[in-house]
Amino acid sequence: MTQAQAKHLKDYQAPTFTISHIELDFNLKGSDTEVIAISKIQRVGEHSEALVLVGEQINLVSVHINGEPADYQEKDNQLSISTSLNDFELMLVTKQDPEANSSLEGLYMSDGAYCTQCEAEGFRRITYFLDRPDVLAIYTVRIEADKAAFPFLLSNGNLVEKGDVSESRQFVRWEDPFPKPSYLFALVAGDFDLLEDKFITRSGREVKLQVFVDKGNLHKADHAMVSLQKSMEWDESRFDLEYDLDIYMIVAVDFFNMGAMENKGLNVFNTKYVLADTASATDEDYHGIESVVGHEYFHNWTGNRVTCRDWFQLSLKEGLTVFRDQEFSSDLGSRAVNRIQAIRVMKNQQFAEDAGPMSHPIRPESVIEMNNFYTVTVYNKGAEVIRMMHTILGEQNFQLGMKCYFERHDGQAVTCDDFVNAMETASGIDLTLFRNWYSQAGTPVVTVVDQYDADNKQYQLTVSQSVTSQGVKGNPLHIPFSLELLNSAGQPLTNQVLDVKEAEQTFVFDNIDAMPVPSLLQDFSAPVRLDYEFNVDQLVHLTRFASSEVARWEASVGLFSQAVWQNVASLVAKEAMHLDARVIEAIRGIILDESLDKALVAEILAFPSAAALIEQVETVDLDALQAAREFVIDELAEACLDELVTRYRSLIKEDNAASRAFKNICLVLLSRVSSEYEGLVTEQYHAATNMTDSLAALKAAVSGQLTCQQTLMADFEQKWISTPLVMDKWFSLQASQNTPEVLTEIKALTEHESFSFNNPNRVRSLIGFFVAANTYQFHDASGSGYEYLTDILVKLNELNPQIAARMITPLIQFSKFDDGRQQKMKACLLRLKALPNLSKDLFEKVEKALEHA
Repeated sequence: MTQAQAKHLKDYQAPTFTISHIELDFNLKGSDTEVIAISKIQRVGEHSEALVLVGEQINLVSVHINGEPADYQEKDNQLSISTSLNDFELMLVTKQDPEANSSLEGLYMSDGAYCTQCEAEGFRRITYFLDRPDVLAIYTVRIEADKAAFPFLLSNGNLVEKGDVSESRQFVRWEDPFPKPSYLFALVAGDFDLLEDKFITRSGREVKLQVFVDKGNLHKADHAMVSLQKSMEWDESRFDLEYDLDIYMIVAVDFFNMGAMENKGLNVFNTKYVLADTASATDEDYHGIESVVGHEYFHNWTGNRVTCRDWFQLSLKEGLTVFRDQEFSSDLGSRAVNRIQAIRVMKNQQFAEDAGPMSHPIRPESVIEMNNFYTVTVYNKGAEVIRMMHTILGEQNFQLGMKCYFERHDGQAVTCDDFVNAMETASGIDLTLFRNWYSQAGTPVVTVVDQYDADNKQYQLTVSQSVTSQGVKGNPLHIPFSLELLNSAGQPLTNQVLDVKEAEQTFVFDNIDAMPVPSLLQDFSAPVRLDYEFNVDQLVHLTRFASSEVARWEASVGLFSQAVWQNVASLVAKEAMHLDARVIEAIRGIILDESLDKALVAEILAFPSAAALIEQVETVDLDALQAAREFVIDELAEACLDELVTRYRSLIKEDNAASRAFKNICLVLLSRVSSEYEGLVTEQYHAATNMTDSLAALKAAVSGQLTCQQTLMADFEQKWISTPLVMDKWFSLQASQNTPEVLTEIKALTEHESFSFNNPNRVRSLIGFFVAANTYQFHDASGSGYEYLTDILVKLNELNPQIAARMITPLIQFSKFDDGRQQKMKACLLRLKALPNLSKDLFEKVEKALEHA
């Protein structure tokens, strides 16, 4: 088949027509659903070009201009209409079969409810349109459907009319007063349980809040509602932003490709990020819901009121909004723990993306399938770029920049440059060099060399930076480099942010009495790899005395990582493995230190995963890594056995998320030491009054490969088989087993009554978890994991190309592995490339991976 060609940022051209208003009329009748779209279209500028609209899988019934049949040509997903009119009304009638739409883009059915997903380019599956983010229109939407089956008919904006069409059918009409691009359109029709509340804005307006969930789940909607109210209050107090409609709705659907979608006034959510009660949701789930609800609400201003000119500017809204939701979570919870979790995503996932074939700047230069750039680079590295800007400008200037941004661009579709310009204007700070972050791919390496001059009591840091992506060397960047110097007693000598702007710079610190211990790149002040040779004593010192809790965690990661790589080297040299006593004492001290935040200790004891360790090196001996990592964890657990037992038993009495996190990581470590602690695992499982503790006991049983594992897993399955989101946790635990039989078990589980290839949550929980998180078994030297993933991708290529493209990532990031594994991965990619109907989503990633093989 002919594959789609790449689009390039440099080729952007403003639209030659625009649409000021659109009236959509949905007559929802299953496979015979009809959509009437009436658009008011204006020609832009002096030209005689035809109007060209885009569409995919459209069943076009009729085309009228100003009420008269129009001449048109329909070809290659385009509708071309020749007209000399400059201002006219276009009416298109199309037919839909939402039930047959397994891609979950455009209009589809989600477990009996009609639903839409239009970002990035899903609206073109509903009708032919100028489906691009720089065409903003006022939407009026009429929906007609069966009363009994679909009592709730929802769309964007405010409800202005409703009534009966017949005894069995009803209609509603919605109007959104704010111009928006087509990707923010939404429709939901179904029968739900409804939780209602309100929020009074600072100006005194009452906003109706509604959360719609599947029947029987109303008791699980409270946390989402509270999270929404917290988000609205926080955005007013921190960013001076008030909500602008009379109603705000969240609808939870089970069949959804993404986490959630910020459609204006009608957010459509994956059930995973709405439903929660203590029996079925973990502390992590509660945090995730709060974060995602906040993220989608914050998009009302950073994404909706000001949107992207084109999809290459995606980080304009996503990077900024991720930063905002991170700040929201940090202001409401533990700033250190939230920062650690953000750093993990960067170091474990984004750095891998930067080093792989899909490496791209946060503002990409070219794209084949836009869905492929909903990436950790655009989102999470984009957020780090915003965070650096915040560091450089400071909170006050940053807020002035935000105000300037909205004053200039409210109601517009703009670029990343427009955002930086607003920050620069408001702060008076030159961001010329900083702009390189938007256009350069790759992870910068910052190398630090230090020396101490005892005679002059001077400490000197030489900092050099370099960035190379796929063989191309980049220009210097403006890097805010946070630094703390500690003396031998652990007292801070200085704590500041250095502005690194050149390829190499030297910083001198006077009046330093002795060689200090440096805490470098504190709190991950820039998304770079730090190259500095810390020794064990320095790292131990930092775990004890660094003023930043994040720096303490980073030091513990350094201690653990060094221990693992030293033992990898021992294995390669055919020498016995051993663990430095100083590492053991440092970890023991952390476990016993009751002054530390318990959530922070839990993060420290959740030692770096195999995937995280792989990202620290150029090439890896995976078998040696597995043996060395398991050895270090087991040695630490056994050496700290008494301390772990003591803390576990004391923490049982405490009922809060931080204590549970510490207690449960202790249990996992104990389960690895000896089967004599199996009693603690079974006791916790049966005594658990919440999902966090119940699931932690299961994880401990799986991690320790305890004899109780099968019994507990079977009991959990029987108890929760009717609750899909909890069964997702069960599927993931099954997929996490580090045993040779795991792949056989996964294949069998795809036939489980709770599993469906049509549901992205089920696929992600079982197969997605295996390929992304079960590093040793997925990368088994036989290549069986690669072959199985390829079989699944062939299937998903037909069902849901978006999910297929997101799941392929571990198969294209092969450069760090041995030649045997690399060749097996490439063979699988060649098999995919040979598919006669390969989707754009997969084609782009397969092609780029093979190009860089």
